[in-house]
Amino acid sequence: MAKLEFGVWDQMQTYEVMHAASAADVYEKHIEQARLIEEAGFEYYWTLEHQGSYVGAVTCPSIFLTAVARNTEKLRLGTMIWQLPFHNPIRLAEEVAMLDHLSRGRAEFGAGIGVHEHEFIRWGMNFYDRQEMGDEAMDIIEMAWSGKPVTYHGKFYNFEEAIVEPQPYQKPNIPIWAAVHSARAIEFAAKRGYHMAQNIDTDDSMTTKFADWRRLWAEAGHSGPRPKQFLMRVVHVAATDALAREQAEAYIMEANTLGRELVATSQVGFGVNPRGTGTEDTADIRERGRIFRECSKSFDFWIDNGLAIVGSPETVTRKLAESSERIGFNHFAGKFHIGRMPHSMVEDSIKLFGKEVVPAFS
Repeated sequence: MAKLEFGVWDQMQTYEVMHAASAADVYEKHIEQARLIEEAGFEYYWTLEHQGSYVGAVTCPSIFLTAVARNTEKLRLGTMIWQLPFHNPIRLAEEVAMLDHLSRGRAEFGAGIGVHEHEFIRWGMNFYDRQEMGDEAMDIIEMAWSGKPVTYHGKFYNFEEAIVEPQPYQKPNIPIWAAVHSARAIEFAAKRGYHMAQNIDTDDSMTTKFADWRRLWAEAGHSGPRPKQFLMRVVHVAATDALAREQAEAYIMEANTLGRELVATSQVGFGVNPRGTGTEDTADIRERGRIFRECSKSFDFWIDNGLAIVGSPETVTRKLAESSERIGFNHFAGKFHIGRMPHSMVEDSIKLFGKEVVPAFS
Protein backbone atom coordinates (compact mmCIF):
# COMPACT_ATOMS: atom_id res chain seq x y z
CA MET A 1 0.00 0.00 0.00
CA ALA A 2 1.05 3.59 -0.59
CA LYS A 3 2.57 5.35 2.40
CA LEU A 4 0.27 7.78 4.19
CA GLU A 5 0.77 10.36 6.91
CA PHE A 6 -1.91 10.28 9.60
CA GLY A 7 -3.39 12.97 11.77
CA VAL A 8 -6.46 13.60 13.89
CA TRP A 9 -8.75 16.52 13.06
CA ASP A 10 -10.17 17.44 16.46
CA GLN A 11 -13.31 19.48 15.89
CA MET A 12 -14.06 20.64 19.40
CA GLN A 13 -17.69 21.66 19.01
CA THR A 14 -19.23 24.68 20.67
CA TYR A 15 -22.02 22.39 21.87
CA GLU A 16 -19.53 20.49 24.03
CA VAL A 17 -18.28 23.66 25.72
CA MET A 18 -21.79 25.06 26.22
CA HIS A 19 -22.92 21.91 28.04
CA ALA A 20 -19.81 21.40 30.17
CA ALA A 21 -19.23 22.61 33.71
CA SER A 22 -16.51 24.85 32.28
CA ALA A 23 -14.59 25.35 29.06
CA ALA A 24 -11.46 24.53 31.04
CA ASP A 25 -12.68 20.96 31.55
CA VAL A 26 -13.29 20.52 27.83
CA TYR A 27 -9.93 21.92 26.79
CA GLU A 28 -8.14 19.75 29.36
CA LYS A 29 -9.88 16.62 28.08
CA HIS A 30 -8.83 17.31 24.49
CA ILE A 31 -5.25 18.03 25.57
CA GLU A 32 -5.27 14.70 27.37
CA GLN A 33 -6.53 13.05 24.18
CA ALA A 34 -3.73 14.68 22.19
CA ARG A 35 -1.29 12.71 24.32
CA LEU A 36 -3.27 9.56 23.53
CA ILE A 37 -3.19 10.43 19.81
CA GLU A 38 0.58 10.74 19.96
CA GLU A 39 0.92 7.43 21.82
CA ALA A 40 -1.34 5.75 19.24
CA GLY A 41 1.12 6.55 16.46
CA PHE A 42 -0.43 9.55 14.73
CA GLU A 43 1.95 12.23 13.48
CA TYR A 44 -0.33 15.27 13.33
CA TYR A 45 -2.95 16.99 15.46
CA TRP A 46 -5.25 19.50 13.76
CA THR A 47 -7.89 21.79 15.19
CA LEU A 48 -9.94 24.54 13.50
CA GLU A 49 -11.00 28.13 14.07
CA HIS A 50 -14.52 29.54 13.90
CA GLN A 51 -15.82 32.77 15.39
CA GLY A 52 -19.30 33.10 16.88
CA SER A 53 -20.33 29.73 15.49
CA TYR A 54 -21.78 26.43 16.62
CA VAL A 55 -19.22 24.64 14.45
CA GLY A 56 -16.07 25.01 16.53
CA ALA A 57 -15.07 26.15 20.01
CA VAL A 58 -11.37 26.85 19.47
CA THR A 59 -11.58 30.60 18.92
CA CYS A 60 -7.89 31.19 19.81
CA PRO A 61 -6.04 28.32 18.11
CA SER A 62 -2.52 29.56 18.82
CA ILE A 63 -3.16 29.55 22.55
CA PHE A 64 -4.80 26.13 22.55
CA LEU A 65 -2.10 24.53 20.40
CA THR A 66 0.60 25.96 22.64
CA ALA A 67 -1.01 24.11 25.55
CA VAL A 68 -1.07 20.95 23.43
CA ALA A 69 2.58 21.50 22.52
CA ARG A 70 3.60 21.64 26.17
CA ASN A 71 1.86 18.32 26.81
CA THR A 72 3.21 16.37 23.83
CA GLU A 73 6.62 15.65 22.38
CA LYS A 74 6.34 14.59 18.74
CA LEU A 75 2.92 15.57 17.36
CA ARG A 76 2.98 18.17 14.65
CA LEU A 77 0.41 20.83 15.48
CA GLY A 78 -1.75 22.94 13.22
CA THR A 79 -5.07 24.65 12.66
CA MET A 80 -7.01 23.78 9.55
CA ILE A 81 -7.78 26.63 9.30
CA TRP A 82 -6.75 29.89 10.86
CA GLN A 83 -9.35 32.27 9.38
CA LEU A 84 -7.08 34.90 7.86
CA PRO A 85 -9.51 37.87 7.72
CA PHE A 86 -10.05 37.68 11.49
CA HIS A 87 -6.37 38.30 12.26
CA ASN A 88 -3.82 41.06 11.95
CA PRO A 89 -1.42 39.18 9.63
CA ILE A 90 1.74 40.40 11.35
CA ARG A 91 0.37 39.37 14.74
CA LEU A 92 -0.70 35.99 13.35
CA ALA A 93 2.74 35.41 11.82
CA GLU A 94 4.32 36.14 15.20
CA GLU A 95 1.88 33.90 17.10
CA VAL A 96 2.46 30.92 14.82
CA ALA A 97 6.23 31.49 14.90
CA MET A 98 6.09 31.56 18.69
CA LEU A 99 4.09 28.30 18.66
CA ASP A 100 6.83 26.90 16.44
CA HIS A 101 9.46 27.79 19.06
CA LEU A 102 7.47 26.56 22.04
CA SER A 103 6.91 23.24 20.26
CA ARG A 104 10.53 23.06 19.05
CA GLY A 105 9.60 23.14 15.39
CA ARG A 106 6.28 21.29 15.26
CA ALA A 107 3.96 24.01 13.92
CA GLU A 108 1.95 23.63 10.71
CA PHE A 109 0.17 26.67 9.27
CA GLY A 110 -3.24 25.97 7.74
CA ALA A 111 -4.66 29.04 6.01
CA GLY A 112 -8.14 29.82 4.79
CA ILE A 113 -10.67 32.64 4.64
CA GLY A 114 -13.91 31.22 6.05
CA VAL A 115 -17.21 30.44 4.36
CA HIS A 116 -19.90 31.58 6.82
CA GLU A 117 -21.31 35.06 6.26
CA HIS A 118 -22.72 35.48 9.76
CA GLU A 119 -19.27 35.23 11.36
CA PHE A 120 -18.16 38.29 9.38
CA ILE A 121 -21.36 40.23 10.10
CA ARG A 122 -20.87 39.70 13.83
CA TRP A 123 -17.41 41.24 13.63
CA GLY A 124 -18.51 44.16 11.46
CA MET A 125 -16.61 42.84 8.45
CA ASN A 126 -17.53 42.56 4.80
CA PHE A 127 -17.93 38.88 3.92
CA TYR A 128 -17.24 39.61 0.26
CA ASP A 129 -13.82 41.14 0.97
CA ARG A 130 -12.47 37.93 2.44
CA GLN A 131 -10.71 36.59 -0.66
CA GLU A 132 -8.76 39.79 -1.25
CA MET A 133 -8.03 40.02 2.47
CA GLY A 134 -6.73 36.46 2.45
CA ASP A 135 -4.48 37.14 -0.54
CA GLU A 136 -2.97 40.19 1.15
CA ALA A 137 -2.61 38.38 4.46
CA MET A 138 -0.62 35.56 2.86
CA ASP A 139 1.63 38.05 1.06
CA ILE A 140 2.35 39.65 4.42
CA ILE A 141 2.83 36.42 6.38
CA GLU A 142 5.32 35.11 3.83
CA MET A 143 7.18 38.42 4.03
CA ALA A 144 7.02 38.30 7.83
CA TRP A 145 8.78 34.92 7.89
CA SER A 146 11.50 36.07 5.49
CA GLY A 147 13.63 37.56 8.27
CA LYS A 148 13.28 41.11 6.97
CA PRO A 149 11.09 44.00 8.21
CA VAL A 150 7.75 44.18 6.43
CA THR A 151 6.67 47.21 4.46
CA TYR A 152 3.35 46.64 2.74
CA HIS A 153 0.69 48.96 1.39
CA GLY A 154 -2.45 47.17 0.26
CA LYS A 155 -6.18 47.66 0.15
CA PHE A 156 -6.75 46.23 3.64
CA TYR A 157 -3.39 46.20 5.40
CA ASN A 158 -0.61 48.76 5.72
CA PHE A 159 2.69 48.23 7.48
CA GLU A 160 5.79 50.38 7.56
CA GLU A 161 8.96 48.45 8.37
CA ALA A 162 7.19 46.12 10.81
CA ILE A 163 9.82 44.18 12.77
CA VAL A 164 8.66 40.59 13.17
CA GLU A 165 9.93 38.53 16.09
CA PRO A 166 10.38 35.69 16.57
CA GLN A 167 11.19 34.24 13.23
CA PRO A 168 10.14 30.58 12.77
CA TYR A 169 12.10 27.87 14.54
CA GLN A 170 11.83 25.57 11.50
CA LYS A 171 14.15 26.06 8.58
CA PRO A 172 13.59 26.99 5.87
CA ASN A 173 10.09 27.77 7.14
CA ILE A 174 6.84 26.63 8.76
CA PRO A 175 4.88 24.43 6.31
CA ILE A 176 1.94 26.30 4.77
CA TRP A 177 -1.31 24.54 3.91
CA ALA A 178 -4.31 26.00 2.09
CA ALA A 179 -7.83 24.68 2.69
CA VAL A 180 -9.52 24.69 -0.71
CA HIS A 181 -13.05 24.19 -2.00
CA SER A 182 -13.60 26.52 -4.96
CA ALA A 183 -11.77 26.47 -8.27
CA ARG A 184 -10.26 29.83 -7.35
CA ALA A 185 -8.88 28.49 -4.05
CA ILE A 186 -7.45 25.40 -5.76
CA GLU A 187 -5.65 27.60 -8.28
CA PHE A 188 -4.42 29.93 -5.51
CA ALA A 189 -2.90 27.05 -3.53
CA ALA A 190 -1.36 25.43 -6.60
CA LYS A 191 0.25 28.60 -7.93
CA ARG A 192 1.72 29.47 -4.54
CA GLY A 193 3.03 25.96 -4.02
CA TYR A 194 1.19 25.36 -0.75
CA HIS A 195 0.22 21.99 0.61
CA MET A 196 -3.52 21.56 -0.04
CA ALA A 197 -6.39 20.30 2.13
CA GLN A 198 -9.98 19.23 1.53
CA ASN A 199 -12.74 17.96 3.80
CA ILE A 200 -16.33 18.21 2.53
CA ASP A 201 -16.83 16.96 -1.01
CA THR A 202 -17.77 13.45 -2.11
CA ASP A 203 -15.06 11.11 -3.36
CA ASP A 204 -16.19 11.78 -6.94
CA SER A 205 -15.67 15.52 -6.52
CA MET A 206 -12.44 15.02 -4.60
CA THR A 207 -10.97 12.99 -7.44
CA THR A 208 -11.52 15.87 -9.86
CA LYS A 209 -10.38 18.62 -7.47
CA PHE A 210 -7.18 16.87 -6.41
CA ALA A 211 -6.33 16.20 -10.07
CA ASP A 212 -6.97 19.88 -10.89
CA TRP A 213 -4.63 20.97 -8.11
CA ARG A 214 -1.87 18.62 -9.30
CA ARG A 215 -2.23 19.84 -12.88
CA LEU A 216 -2.18 23.51 -11.88
CA TRP A 217 0.79 22.97 -9.57
CA ALA A 218 2.74 21.36 -12.42
CA GLU A 219 1.77 24.14 -14.83
CA ALA A 220 3.06 26.73 -12.37
CA GLY A 221 6.58 25.37 -12.89
CA HIS A 222 7.54 24.88 -9.24
CA SER A 223 10.85 23.28 -8.41
CA GLY A 224 11.29 20.62 -5.78
CA PRO A 225 8.92 17.85 -4.61
CA ARG A 226 5.18 18.23 -4.98
CA PRO A 227 3.44 19.52 -1.82
CA LYS A 228 1.29 17.26 0.31
CA GLN A 229 -2.40 16.60 -0.28
CA PHE A 230 -4.66 16.35 2.79
CA LEU A 231 -8.04 14.68 3.07
CA MET A 232 -10.21 14.73 6.19
CA ARG A 233 -12.99 12.22 6.76
CA VAL A 234 -15.20 11.22 9.67
CA VAL A 235 -13.86 7.92 11.02
CA HIS A 236 -15.04 5.32 13.46
CA VAL A 237 -13.38 1.95 14.03
CA ALA A 238 -14.66 -0.95 16.12
CA ALA A 239 -14.04 -4.68 16.26
CA THR A 240 -16.60 -5.49 13.54
CA ASP A 241 -18.39 -3.62 10.78
CA ALA A 242 -21.73 -4.16 12.49
CA LEU A 243 -20.53 -2.85 15.84
CA ALA A 244 -18.85 0.19 14.25
CA ARG A 245 -22.10 1.15 12.52
CA GLU A 246 -24.16 0.51 15.63
CA GLN A 247 -21.90 2.79 17.66
CA ALA A 248 -21.45 5.58 15.12
CA GLU A 249 -24.66 5.99 13.11
CA ALA A 250 -26.76 8.07 15.50
CA TYR A 251 -23.85 10.38 16.32
CA ILE A 252 -22.95 10.92 12.67
CA MET A 253 -26.54 11.73 11.74
CA GLU A 254 -26.78 14.59 14.24
CA ALA A 255 -23.22 15.87 14.06
CA ASN A 256 -23.66 18.53 11.35
CA THR A 257 -26.51 20.32 13.11
CA LEU A 258 -25.63 19.86 16.77
CA GLY A 259 -25.92 23.23 18.50
CA ARG A 260 -27.18 24.97 15.36
CA GLU A 261 -29.79 26.85 17.39
CA LEU A 262 -27.01 29.01 18.87
CA VAL A 263 -26.82 30.80 15.52
CA ALA A 264 -30.31 30.15 14.17
CA THR A 265 -32.07 31.83 17.12
CA SER A 266 -29.87 34.94 17.14
CA GLN A 267 -30.89 38.19 15.45
CA VAL A 268 -28.09 37.95 12.91
CA GLY A 269 -28.87 34.31 12.22
CA PHE A 270 -26.87 32.92 9.30
CA GLY A 271 -26.98 36.19 7.40
CA VAL A 272 -28.98 36.76 4.23
CA ASN A 273 -28.97 33.06 3.33
CA PRO A 274 -30.06 30.24 5.69
CA ARG A 275 -27.00 28.26 4.64
CA GLY A 276 -24.69 31.12 5.61
CA THR A 277 -23.24 31.60 2.11
CA GLY A 278 -24.54 35.13 1.58
CA THR A 279 -25.47 36.00 -1.98
CA GLU A 280 -22.73 33.84 -3.47
CA ASP A 281 -24.09 31.16 -5.78
CA THR A 282 -21.82 28.77 -7.66
CA ALA A 283 -22.07 25.18 -8.78
CA ASP A 284 -19.61 24.26 -6.04
CA ILE A 285 -21.69 25.95 -3.32
CA ARG A 286 -24.85 24.29 -4.60
CA GLU A 287 -23.14 20.90 -4.60
CA ARG A 288 -22.02 21.30 -0.99
CA GLY A 289 -25.58 22.28 -0.10
CA ARG A 290 -26.79 19.06 -1.71
CA ILE A 291 -24.22 17.08 0.25
CA PHE A 292 -25.36 18.53 3.58
CA ARG A 293 -29.02 17.88 2.72
CA GLU A 294 -28.37 14.27 1.77
CA CYS A 295 -26.17 13.71 4.81
CA SER A 296 -29.05 14.77 7.05
CA LYS A 297 -31.27 12.07 5.49
CA SER A 298 -29.11 9.01 5.10
CA PHE A 299 -26.21 7.34 6.90
CA ASP A 300 -25.61 5.29 3.76
CA PHE A 301 -25.04 8.53 1.81
CA TRP A 302 -22.12 9.27 4.14
CA ILE A 303 -20.64 5.82 3.57
CA ASP A 304 -21.33 5.43 -0.16
CA ASN A 305 -19.75 8.80 -0.99
CA GLY A 306 -16.69 8.41 1.21
CA LEU A 307 -17.73 11.16 3.62
CA ALA A 308 -17.38 8.77 6.55
CA ILE A 309 -15.27 5.64 6.91
CA VAL A 310 -16.85 3.30 9.44
CA GLY A 311 -16.04 -0.33 10.09
CA SER A 312 -13.60 -2.90 11.39
CA PRO A 313 -9.86 -2.22 11.08
CA GLU A 314 -9.77 -4.42 7.97
CA THR A 315 -12.65 -2.54 6.32
CA VAL A 316 -11.25 0.88 7.20
CA THR A 317 -7.80 -0.10 5.90
CA ARG A 318 -9.26 -1.35 2.62
CA LYS A 319 -11.42 1.73 2.11
CA LEU A 320 -8.54 4.08 2.86
CA ALA A 321 -6.28 2.26 0.43
CA GLU A 322 -8.92 2.43 -2.31
CA SER A 323 -9.63 6.09 -1.62
CA SER A 324 -6.00 7.19 -1.57
CA GLU A 325 -5.34 5.31 -4.81
CA ARG A 326 -8.32 6.92 -6.51
CA ILE A 327 -8.07 10.48 -5.16
CA GLY A 328 -4.32 10.79 -4.71
CA PHE A 329 -4.01 12.16 -1.17
CA ASN A 330 -0.97 11.29 0.95
CA HIS A 331 -2.04 12.89 4.24
CA PHE A 332 -5.17 11.58 5.97
CA ALA A 333 -6.78 13.30 8.95
CA GLY A 334 -9.49 11.37 10.75
CA LYS A 335 -12.31 13.13 12.55
CA PHE A 336 -12.90 10.73 15.43
CA HIS A 337 -14.81 13.15 17.65
CA ILE A 338 -18.32 12.76 16.22
CA GLY A 339 -21.07 14.90 17.74
CA ARG A 340 -21.97 13.68 21.22
CA MET A 341 -20.11 10.39 20.93
CA PRO A 342 -18.77 9.52 24.41
CA HIS A 343 -15.08 10.22 24.88
CA SER A 344 -14.43 6.61 25.85
CA MET A 345 -15.79 5.43 22.49
CA VAL A 346 -13.77 8.07 20.63
CA GLU A 347 -10.61 7.01 22.44
CA ASP A 348 -11.18 3.30 21.74
CA SER A 349 -11.58 4.13 18.05
CA ILE A 350 -8.38 6.21 18.01
CA LYS A 351 -6.41 3.46 19.72
CA LEU A 352 -7.71 0.73 17.41
CA PHE A 353 -6.99 2.86 14.33
CA GLY A 354 -3.48 3.50 15.57
CA LYS A 355 -2.84 -0.15 16.36
CA GLU A 356 -4.38 -1.78 13.28
CA VAL A 357 -4.71 0.79 10.46
CA VAL A 358 -1.72 3.13 10.70
CA PRO A 359 0.92 0.35 10.42
CA ALA A 360 -0.64 -0.88 7.16
CA PHE A 361 0.44 2.35 5.44
CA SER A 362 3.94 2.68 6.93
